[in-house]
Formats: sequence, structure tokens, C-alpha cells
Amino acid sequence: MSDARSDIFARIREALKVKAPKPHLKGDANAGKSSVAAKPWLPEGGDDAEGSLLILAEQLAKLKAVLIRVPDRASASKALANLSLSKKWKKVAFHGHELLRPIAAGLSCETWEADASFDKQRLEGCDAGITTCESIVAQLGSILVSSATSGGRALSVLPHVHVVVAEAAQVVPDLGAALALARARHGEQLPSMLSFITGPSRTGDIERILVLGAHGPKELYLILIG
Repeated sequence: MSDARSDIFARIREALKVKAPKPHLKGDANAGKSSVAAKPWLPEGGDDAEGSLLILAEQLAKLKAVLIRVPDRASASKALANLSLSKKWKKVAFHGHELLRPIAAGLSCETWEADASFDKQRLEGCDAGITTCESIVAQLGSILVSSATSGGRALSVLPHVHVVVAEAAQVVPDLGAALALARARHGEQLPSMLSFITGPSRTGDIERILVLGAHGPKELYLILIG
């Protein structure tokens, strides 16, 4: 037992000699030539805005989420209306945000500003929930939502389809940048809920078969403006 313990601590001491970069960075630019740089354990997020957008598109495709890029808000409204018609939505709930109100106004189905009058059963009966977000992480294809950008905690979870409408400027390369942006926006008064959404809800617990929509929306759409 003593030898095993000594071996474990020896390994820890050896590992501490290697300076590791933050998980979302390529490496430590300040490390000396004699230093050994550890490999990052998360994928790259892009060196510029266009690079991040390319990585984001790749990650979303892997996650079975759908990216719809549009040039402006009018096009976003049209894209959402077309999606609603193609999916034959009858009821849609949306977050009462200045970005979403005019976009949701273009829908021909019944719409409801969910955070103005919360009703769980009514929300569960909606075909889709439409929210904004804090930011979008290219590195993982994750969307950071909060109670402030999603009309509370339920709108992004209870409807069968989740649609996020965001602007290209909200795409950041990595997790660190996403959290820094949230901190810069809210300061010390962070929203009561922050959640990273990485593709549609899924589970592989049952006989290792992937099932979408297990504990939340089975479809995720990102309408990205710009």
C-alpha cells in the first residue's frame, strides 16, 4: 500500500511539472522554450469570426441541430415563417424580447408571449418555443441560454422544438469567452439560470440506442442573423 501511494504521488508531482494551457486555448504563448506544452483537451474555436462560424456550422451538423443563416431580421422572420409552415405548427410560444417580437409577428399560427403570462400546461402544448441566447460557442456547437434570454427556465425545455434567434456577433470561439461575455453583460447580477444547450435533448441509456427528445426538445434550430 505504501509503494502504491508513493507511486501515485510521484505521478502527480511529475504531472505538475508540465504547464497546461486553459482547455480552450492552443497553448501557453508565454511558456519558455524548455517548457513542455500540454495538449488542449477541447477542440479549437477559430482564430477569427469567420473561422468560428465555420467551426460552429460543423459542430451543429454533428449534433443534429439545424443552422439557418440569414442576412437581416426581415429574412429571419421569413425563415421562421417558412419553418412554421413546413412543420405545420399550430401554437408557438416566444420570449418577449425586442429582437423576437417583430420576427414572431410574421407567423401565421397562434403565438403567445410566454413570459408575460406563464402557464406550464399551455407551454407543453406548444409546437415550438422561440428564445434568444447569451452567446453561441463555436468550439462545441453549444448555445448559452439564461433565464434572462429565454423568458424564464421553461420555454427552452417544454415545447417539442426549440428555435434560437441570434446575431452573428454573439458567436464566440470558446467557453471562456462565452462566460466572460455573460459576466460583462450582467456584472455581479448573473441570471438565476445559465445553461449550455448542445444539440437536441438526447439519451443513449436504453440499450445504447440514441434517442432524441428524451428530456427536452427533440429538434433544435438556430436562426443566425448576419
